[in-house]
Amino acid sequence: LPKNPYSAPTQQVLLPHPHSTSSAGTRSPCSTEWPPEGALWQGWEVERWRLGWSLFLEWARREEEQAEGNCVALAQETHRTASVPSLGALGLWLQPGMANSAQTQELVYLVTGGCGFLGEHVVRMLLQREPRLRELRIFDLHLGPWLEELKTGPVQVTAIQGDVTQAHEVAAAVAGAHVVIHTAGLVDVFGKTSPETIHEVNVQGTQNVIEACVQTGTRFLIYTSSMEVVGPNIKGQPFYRGNENTPYEAVHRHPYPCSKALAERLVLEANGREVLGGLPLVTCALRPTGIYGEGHQIMKDFYHQGLRLGGRLFRAIPASVEHGRVYVGNVAWMHVLVARELEHRAALMGGQVYFCYDNSPYKSYEDFNMEFLGPCGLRLVGTRPLMPYWLLVLLAALNTLLQWLLRPLLLYAPLLNPYTLAVANTTFTVSTDKARRHFGYEPLFSWEESRTRTIRWVQTTEGSG
Repeated sequence: LPKNPYSAPTQQVLLPHPHSTSSAGTRSPCSTEWPPEGALWQGWEVERWRLGWSLFLEWARREEEQAEGNCVALAQETHRTASVPSLGALGLWLQPGMANSAQTQELVYLVTGGCGFLGEHVVRMLLQREPRLRELRIFDLHLGPWLEELKTGPVQVTAIQGDVTQAHEVAAAVAGAHVVIHTAGLVDVFGKTSPETIHEVNVQGTQNVIEACVQTGTRFLIYTSSMEVVGPNIKGQPFYRGNENTPYEAVHRHPYPCSKALAERLVLEANGREVLGGLPLVTCALRPTGIYGEGHQIMKDFYHQGLRLGGRLFRAIPASVEHGRVYVGNVAWMHVLVARELEHRAALMGGQVYFCYDNSPYKSYEDFNMEFLGPCGLRLVGTRPLMPYWLLVLLAALNTLLQWLLRPLLLYAPLLNPYTLAVANTTFTVSTDKARRHFGYEPLFSWEESRTRTIRWVQTTEGSG
């Protein structure tokens, strides 16, 4: 049978000289020099071995050509049994239009939460940067109208309205996909939704995705986690230039970071589980620091708040508190690279976590936001916080009490609560090169380009200028 071109590389075998007991007469199967120069054989032996060796070379050549010719058909056939093409072996740095036509449009990707802030950027990045994409499935509870403009391109874009908490809907979306990028989640640090709902979406929804991969034979799962799985913790302990192995006491009480930590653990523990077809599930998790960029709702809220206050924002956080931030386009790019390399480097990347990072500067949350809001006409008032920290703590506690009292009557979800205050006032910065070492990640967008793109987006939001 022809060798599966997507199987793991086998150990090279060296054929020994038939009359030699040493390694001096060995040759690689790729060598055309046989028998070895200087061998003292009788003529009929030489001819017999020359004939045998030429037949072996011809068989090897034919097998290689057949395997290359069968790549497309084999990929289509074997995805039903969870054996998918090697994402990394066919070129990490391929750009659109650079791939060989015989190797293009063979992969099926599913992006859960594909209409969310990060999900939309992942979708667009895949369409721009993954030349072997045949079908892109976008699974979300609410589908955006912008999806229609994507359906005119060469890649089949399938929009699926569904709920990650419904296992049967998730399984139907996952079936037949080669790679699942699970970005769907409920991000709520302000108390807009109940802890039970957050757990159901973030934890049970992730478990549904894992089980769907196992049941349908989809082998590769990338989970969008969060830096908040690690911290900042409720004790306000700084995480200064840390990496994936830096010891840190991850202590959480808020429902959101608790749910992300549980979901990440589920994904990592699922690595190696047998899926339909008998092959192992390969998983990893990406932990973005604070994401910014086009579509960032909190940035938009700060901008409109500043407009209502006469073009001013008031400093509430010391400038000495540093936060790590990362541009959404670079986070999306890291997802694409991981998806390409996950099978090719399964032993290295499977079960791993990676911080998402780029060259964005370390600044306080407010000073960093002013990099974009300042050019849009806003100014930050004060070189020091205008309120003492103890008063902010008191106000945060009061907000929590009011939220609890008013819950039966109305939704009260203030920006300031004990969790958001602790996060904003705690240094949390990342310095790591693990993603570069493991799968060749380099930021696609420089800080200057990331800043320019974000400013341009803020300037186009409703109410600007």
